[in-house]
Amino acid sequence: MVLLAYVQVVREVNMKKAAKGLSVTIQNLRKAAEQGDAEAQFSLGSCYDEGEGVRLDKSLAVKWYRKAAEQGIVEAQFNLGICYETGDGVGKNVVEAAKWYRKAAEQGDADAQFNLGGCYATGDGVGRNMVEAVKWYRKAAEQGHTGALYNLGVCYDEGKGVRVDQSLAVKWYRMAAERGDADAQYNLAACYHNGEGVRKNSVAAVKWCRKAAEQGIAEAQFNLGISYFSGYGVRMDRPLAVKWYRKAAEQGDTEAQCNLGACYYEGNGVGRDKTLAVKWYRKAAEQGDIDAQYNLGLCYFNGNGVRRNMIEAVKWYRKAAEQGDAEAQFRLGWLYENGMGVKKNKPLAVKWYLKAAEQGYVDAQFNLGLCYDDGVGRDKTLAVKWYRKAAKQGDAYAQCNLGWCYLNGNGVRRNMVEAVKWYRKAAKQDDAIAQYSLGLFYADGSGVRKDKAMAIKWFRKAAEQGHVAAKEKLRSIYKPV
Repeated sequence: MVLLAYVQVVREVNMKKAAKGLSVTIQNLRKAAEQGDAEAQFSLGSCYDEGEGVRLDKSLAVKWYRKAAEQGIVEAQFNLGICYETGDGVGKNVVEAAKWYRKAAEQGDADAQFNLGGCYATGDGVGRNMVEAVKWYRKAAEQGHTGALYNLGVCYDEGKGVRVDQSLAVKWYRMAAERGDADAQYNLAACYHNGEGVRKNSVAAVKWCRKAAEQGIAEAQFNLGISYFSGYGVRMDRPLAVKWYRKAAEQGDTEAQCNLGACYYEGNGVGRDKTLAVKWYRKAAEQGDIDAQYNLGLCYFNGNGVRRNMIEAVKWYRKAAEQGDAEAQFRLGWLYENGMGVKKNKPLAVKWYLKAAEQGYVDAQFNLGLCYDDGVGRDKTLAVKWYRKAAKQGDAYAQCNLGWCYLNGNGVRRNMVEAVKWYRKAAKQDDAIAQYSLGLFYADGSGVRKDKAMAIKWFRKAAEQGHVAAKEKLRSIYKPV
């Protein structure tokens, strides 16, 4: 399960409205406003802002908000700040926005305190100052402002304006989450999943993740899908995993699209449908998802869910390879080496094998060894280097080839003990050539003490796999004199 703190700072954008059901007509309201009645000025501004009883006119809304704001009406001060921040009815001016938010904030308006905190967090209209941001978020949070509770949690989570304190982050996230804030619910789920500020608890993580998912947070929907797919914090339920993957995928979440594609490809939680798998892989791949790009390349290579097309396979492998996917780099190298979907080009094959090999991809290490052993840029020492890397990861072919290098002094000083060592490792993995070679060593006493029984043992193992020379050796051993 991949839950990460969703550390987005949010801002209030809702205007404050005048009370509904005014007992006075617009005409009377205007008259009172023109006579300097501050409440009437605010109400008239609200009417123009909403188009209630008058034609909607943002400029006139600003005019009347300003008059009321200058008389200290806190709601008008806040609304005037919003107008300046959004550019509704007046030229956008973040300095003026911050000015009016401050006036309302100093009168105790929680929304204004929250927005002023946002100004300090982003540096809009004031110098960026996270300590001041936290100060104003805290004032709003202490009045129960949900967004401020969430943002204060983010500040403690990330150490913005305060020292990192995961326990306090959890405290503020929880307060916001219990008030229904979806982002806070998701972050609280992350805290329970990661054991940050609270003891790890998969059930609690899923509980809060579900609440966020039900409110449409795509990341939460994706993670809830992972929970059902793997049985993390809930009973495993692949069809429900697909349901939540789909919800996130339909919102454009690339990881969910890729996972949904995989479910269709494998028939996990949904009927197997490789055409639909390709559809979802493509959606994610086109947004740059590296796993989806690789999977789409694989579909084109094998003709799964789409007509086989080596040029398209190369295209998508390349996209994933350029993002650093080792398996895609290996496959792209293989295509260059074999001239499939591209013109055969050994130097480019080596280039991509090397990228994958340096990431520890064992098949690329072995193939790179082959290239240096008897191909482009022949270098027996480098061949040994890469055979050894693959051999140490347990690749039987590389172990066998490394044994051969020691046997023949190919890129390394001849050493029969080392040759036997590596052939034995490959032989134990049922490599027939290594088994036959080990039989020869025991038959001749090369690198090991001569042992006919052991020679027969390894010849027999190779023969059982169809190794012709091993069969001949057995026949010669048992041939009547």
